[in-house]
Amino acid sequence: MTGWQMLFYKEILRFWKVGFQTVAAPVITAILYMMIFGHVLEDRVQVYESVSYTAFLLPGLVMMSVLQNAFANSSSSLIQSKVMGNLVFLQLTPLSHRAWFVAYVGSSVARGLAVGAGVMLATWWFARPSFEAPLWILVFAFLGAGLLGALGLIAGLWAEKFDQMAAFQNFIIMPMTFLSGVFYSIHSLPDFWQTVSHLNPFFYMIDGFRYGFFGVSDVSPWLSLGLVGGAFVLVSAVALHLLRTGYKIRH
Repeated sequence: MTGWQMLFYKEILRFWKVGFQTVAAPVITAILYMMIFGHVLEDRVQVYESVSYTAFLLPGLVMMSVLQNAFANSSSSLIQSKVMGNLVFLQLTPLSHRAWFVAYVGSSVARGLAVGAGVMLATWWFARPSFEAPLWILVFAFLGAGLLGALGLIAGLWAEKFDQMAAFQNFIIMPMTFLSGVFYSIHSLPDFWQTVSHLNPFFYMIDGFRYGFFGVSDVSPWLSLGLVGGAFVLVSAVALHLLRTGYKIRH
């Protein structure tokens, strides 16, 4: 293996060794969301014509799981290495900052997609959504996981202790995920909150991903693709710059 491949393999093994916690637990959480919200709101809410609420909910839960776990993978790996002091062994290698980025973000994408696939399979018997545009599903899944993996890399570089990482996840990632239209259409919100939702990049990831299943969405999928793609490029550029300069890892 080359350097980045070995680091990528190491990161895959890191989360797979505790697969019950990193993969199975998020799948079980998504099943609970599906059981509770699907049972309570199935007969009360219909977002799209001829689409049941449970079917509408399924893509949102899948994408939410992908995003949260992609972020958790890269951020937790870096902060654990910094706190435990074993990051120095990685710094001794001749790996470039690009190799670090590809390995950490690539493994985050792998974990996010693994959890997303698990959620899809586990909740399939609740509802079976159609696949109107499979290519859009793949594009948004990979872009969303890559974006959150790069953001997790930035958070892991910035944080110096677990409390800071928990604050980043609980006060930024979780609210933006839950307020992105996972459980509802933004058209059901008052005008003010619709405007706020349009400022949330997570909304465009989930709305574009959902378009791949039903062929309908709250905004144009091309707009979502442009915004998510632009955000991925911007966040990746910041992460690469921080890795190149050794931000908070060279001291």
